[in-house]
Amino acid sequence: MELTLSIAIGVLTGSGVWLLLRPRTYQVIIGLSLLSYAVNLFIFSMGRLRVGAAPVLGPDGLADPAGFADPVPQALVLTAIVIGFATTALFLVVLLAARGLTGSDHVDGRESR
Repeated sequence: MELTLSIAIGVLTGSGVWLLLRPRTYQVIIGLSLLSYAVNLFIFSMGRLRVGAAPVLGPDGLADPAGFADPVPQALVLTAIVIGFATTALFLVVLLAARGLTGSDHVDGRESR
């Protein structure tokens, strides 16, 4: 489970960095989104991966602090998802406005010849 999650975080990070280095603004926005997903997965994994375990209370109804996942990273990831969605929407509006003003979707505002 940890290996799969680590590979997923690595692939998202690598793809996000590669897209950030592209000359088109839409690719930069998608790269930022992929990086934010990678960071969210990383933060979520810091709360310990527990498969088949109860989130807070065990089957006997008693709370064992060593037996449940930390809820703080989960709350941080939920907040980051909302903020990331709003930021992506803002970037898309700025992208459309910049494309309307310059006529190009390149990062520097002009096509390379």
